[in-house]
Amino acid sequence: MKNQEIEWLLREKYHGEKSGAFFADCARLEASEPLAYLIGSIPFLDCQISLDSHPLIPRPETEYWVEQAITAIKTESSRRDLVLRGLASNASNLESQGRTPKILDLCAGSGAIGVAVAKAIPEVRVTFAEIDSTHLPTIKNNIAQNLSINRKVLGDQYEIVQSDLFTDITGTFDFILTNPPYIDKAAGTVDASVVAHEPALALFGGAAGMDIIARIVAEARSHLNDGGQLWIEHEPFQCDAIAALAAEHHFAFTHHHDQYDTYRYSIMKPLVAE
Repeated sequence: MKNQEIEWLLREKYHGEKSGAFFADCARLEASEPLAYLIGSIPFLDCQISLDSHPLIPRPETEYWVEQAITAIKTESSRRDLVLRGLASNASNLESQGRTPKILDLCAGSGAIGVAVAKAIPEVRVTFAEIDSTHLPTIKNNIAQNLSINRKVLGDQYEIVQSDLFTDITGTFDFILTNPPYIDKAAGTVDASVVAHEPALALFGGAAGMDIIARIVAEARSHLNDGGQLWIEHEPFQCDAIAALAAEHHFAFTHHHDQYDTYRYSIMKPLVAE
């Protein structure tokens, strides 16, 4: 694996030139520093995500479910367009109001999720919420570089907010997409290199990894529009706990597999009182 990573580093960062800086990076790689940090970016769907502030490195599992979320958002947008053209009579609240879909990338880190959605669906409005202020410039850079927008003038289509989950978030959203800290540090299941180099704030979710997830589910309902959805990444063993949270806070839910046939994310929709 290290040989493959060295070849990738040589090709992607140094364009085949074995310079002194290349050999210095090889030494860092041998010391288990993540390849993505050494290169400085990582592909994520149709985007190239900068990691210059060393946020959580986006994983293929996240990429998989975000692609599913993009399909779901497009479906809602298509239904809305049908309504606006008078071709459908059975419309959701989102469609009947003719609104641009509003997305919240919660625990945004690098902003990979929100940026990928915005690139795939240019008309969406995206709010990026991240607690760690060091990552806010990275999010701004990723918006500018991937969406061809002036970094100094993001406009009102994209908003970046430093926020502890929903604390400083205003308004409501049609989709809340989140890859929160959900690892149980006490379980000791994380590679030492990940613990040493990636941000603990983005990895560890307290007891059984559920502290942050519990807060999100408890608070999300008041930030969702009618017919809105919460998509949340988690560990496979957390499905039962998430089901209990969904019942407690009056959500319908479904658990979903990733590309490795492992339960990796859940979709929640507020139950409508009869």
